[in-house]
Amino acid sequence: MIPILSLRCEVIALLMLIVGAPANAAVVSPARGIPESLATARAAAIRALRYELSFRIPESKAEAVRGLETVRFELPAPQSVVLDFEQPRDHILSVRAAEKALVFDFVDGHIIVPAAATKAGGTAITIEFLAGDESLNRNEEFLYTLFVPARAHYAFPCFDQPSLKGRYSLTLDTPAAWQATANGEETGRETVHDRSVVRFAETQPLPSYLFSFAAGKFQVETAERGGRRFRMFHRETDAAKVARNRDAIFDLHARALAWLEEYTAIPYPWGKFDFVLIPSFQFGGMEHAASILYNASGLMLDPSATQSQLLGRASVIAHETAHMWFGDLVTMRWFNDVWMKEVLANFMAAKIVNPSFPQINHELRFLLAHYPAAYDVDRTAGSNPIRQELTNLDEAGSLYGAIIYDKAPIVMRQLEMIAGESGFRDGMREYLKRYAFGNATWLDLVNILEARNPGQVAKWSRAWVEMRGRPEITTTVRIGTDGKIASLTLSQRDPQDRNLVWPQKLQLTVGFPTGVEQFSVTASGAITEAVKAKGMARPLYVIPNGGGLGYGLFKLDRETLRYVLDHLEELPDPLTRGSAWVDVWENLMEARVKPTELFALAARALPRETDEQNTQRILSYLGRAFWHQIPAGERASRVPELEALLRAGLAKAPTASRKSAWFSAFRDVVMTRDGLSWLERVWRREEKVEGLTFAETDEIDMALNLAVRGVPGWQEILAAQRERTQNPDRKARFEFVMPALSADPAVREQAFVRLRDVRNRGHEPWVLESLRYLNHPLRESQAVRFVKPALELLPEIQKTGDIFFPKRWMDATLSGQRSSEAAATVRQYLAAHPELPQRLRWVVLNAADDLFRAAKRESTP
Repeated sequence: MIPILSLRCEVIALLMLIVGAPANAAVVSPARGIPESLATARAAAIRALRYELSFRIPESKAEAVRGLETVRFELPAPQSVVLDFEQPRDHILSVRAAEKALVFDFVDGHIIVPAAATKAGGTAITIEFLAGDESLNRNEEFLYTLFVPARAHYAFPCFDQPSLKGRYSLTLDTPAAWQATANGEETGRETVHDRSVVRFAETQPLPSYLFSFAAGKFQVETAERGGRRFRMFHRETDAAKVARNRDAIFDLHARALAWLEEYTAIPYPWGKFDFVLIPSFQFGGMEHAASILYNASGLMLDPSATQSQLLGRASVIAHETAHMWFGDLVTMRWFNDVWMKEVLANFMAAKIVNPSFPQINHELRFLLAHYPAAYDVDRTAGSNPIRQELTNLDEAGSLYGAIIYDKAPIVMRQLEMIAGESGFRDGMREYLKRYAFGNATWLDLVNILEARNPGQVAKWSRAWVEMRGRPEITTTVRIGTDGKIASLTLSQRDPQDRNLVWPQKLQLTVGFPTGVEQFSVTASGAITEAVKAKGMARPLYVIPNGGGLGYGLFKLDRETLRYVLDHLEELPDPLTRGSAWVDVWENLMEARVKPTELFALAARALPRETDEQNTQRILSYLGRAFWHQIPAGERASRVPELEALLRAGLAKAPTASRKSAWFSAFRDVVMTRDGLSWLERVWRREEKVEGLTFAETDEIDMALNLAVRGVPGWQEILAAQRERTQNPDRKARFEFVMPALSADPAVREQAFVRLRDVRNRGHEPWVLESLRYLNHPLRESQAVRFVKPALELLPEIQKTGDIFFPKRWMDATLSGQRSSEAAATVRQYLAAHPELPQRLRWVVLNAADDLFRAAKRESTP
């Protein structure tokens, strides 16, 4: 964190650099990356920004992509200008202004244009360059740009910051057989022999991270919904799969778009609507205006898709569509507020999805989609606040994670309760209209809502948005001499001893032999009394978050905890059962529940659970407890009973979706000879699972799980699966992962060593899958040697950005570890590297939390 005074001094120095530095002044470097001070100074000086860009894309990825651009902007006076370009100097082929070659400086990834080349009013700089491949994601038959958070300047010279929005005109010169899409509407295509030149219309103002294009051997599906044309670019080779999914995908986009136009009272602002399905895409989706990118596997679902996958598809489509307003139309001024666009998109997505799935319990969906993931961070020493300080955009990737994607929607729902549903909507409309095609901060939105709700929003924001962690909430029930409740209090404690109070609304569920009562309580202080409970009969249980609203570690009172462990499956409301399961897991993590108690509860509850969402959550907890809570030496004795439970559930599951959930849970934990033999027969297509159809991706997963367990003939299984896999993109991924499955430690060693080379980390999902199998719990004793070198690579991975979420790298490294040796390695690394940036330290501490807890249990007599 940089002190405010220091930041102001940096801004003044940079203003001197880019606002009228003398022509003969010494070159001052703004430092590598995109410092906040540089971004602030440029935003104060530059107006009316336009880019005219062209790229020549060769068919062979071995050849460089050549680019030509003219950058146009207005200045208040002649002054030197700093453009960002993170490539060697020899990638800059020429720089011209007014048709004259310029003498420029190139320092720390910045082109510094002298003041003499600019003028008051309009200035145009033309640059010929070789584009870097780092953010072009070049494959043999296609490429796509991914410039978030500040990686556009790896591909072309630009002002790579969100607060300088520009209009982009684009021309692509591609192989003639390739399709292309970008933010702007295609305005012309000329094909001569084996090359095509495609021109795109100028865009509305966009930040550099949202400028995008994709080109390659894509198939294009077109549909019209509500008078609007949608285009889907994809590489799926299974025609039946495309036919099975296409209408649902178009319908979900159209519904999301219509809902958002109604909610925001602003028509869709970007003209055309394309989206591209990328094999093994780094994220679930990326909200490039008018040209969204998706992970193909998240939208092209198999017949065995679970209810969770169907909901996930609807949610990611709604999320990315919501970004067209929240993030694209109005963009954060600086990436410390990146969470705003993510939370608003997530929050809107939850609202959008509901009408498309009327049979789903959406309150339960919200609970299970967000609370467990947020708690996985907030319970750890690596928790972070929602809004964080950021001094340089080269660290922005470490801001992302479950706190932004999962805690923030929970917090935003609380804000909506403060403002009221219609008041919140009207505040959003005011925010979008006031800052349309511009930039805003979180405080700008707070001011709008505070004006509508005086004295309520700013104070609430400090606890929930600016501070890290979660409260511990303890319930105390005092019974009077008449046998009735004399008082029911909720005590809130700050685990970090800051005397912080998290104001929030709770919905308590209180159970009695005669029925259930549920009522609201507003917890605004360290101790809150539930006045309504006074005089009620002695309860069987009190679940403070039974209505799915409250956030924190709920340390259930002794009687409630005992009742829940013995009778959770009898709770009548699915939402209350879901909340209780989350509470049981969190109390397990705090050693207030034993793993054996969770297994016994799951064995009773799973056959009786009627809501598929709860079933999937229980199965998830069961698998996680099996690998991370049960000592390795006890797994063999427990797994026969677990496999029998899962096989029985699979046989009785009434739908393909539920069968898929049960089958996946079995596949992920199977260890017995009989279980593995049955799984292999299913993979070999010698035995069928009634009511369940397996796709290519399912068979790949089976083959990988059989191989990592070292079944006889594992090599033949992998070789056969490689030949069986028809889709070229899935085959390439499979071949990359194969060495991580080898029974030979030397081969696995090389599978890890190759990841040291940045060129081998170009496909993030491939890398993470390989790393997970290298560190599978069954390989724990041999994989512990990978922990230290993986930690040592972490700063480089953040810098290069090839693994966008550094935490995923650490999760894949540590998820199979539970030994004291591994825990000691992590602690020694942290102690030896005090210079490690705070956010990376949080990443390590968060990813290592399960490991630390497991090692502590193992060392406790």
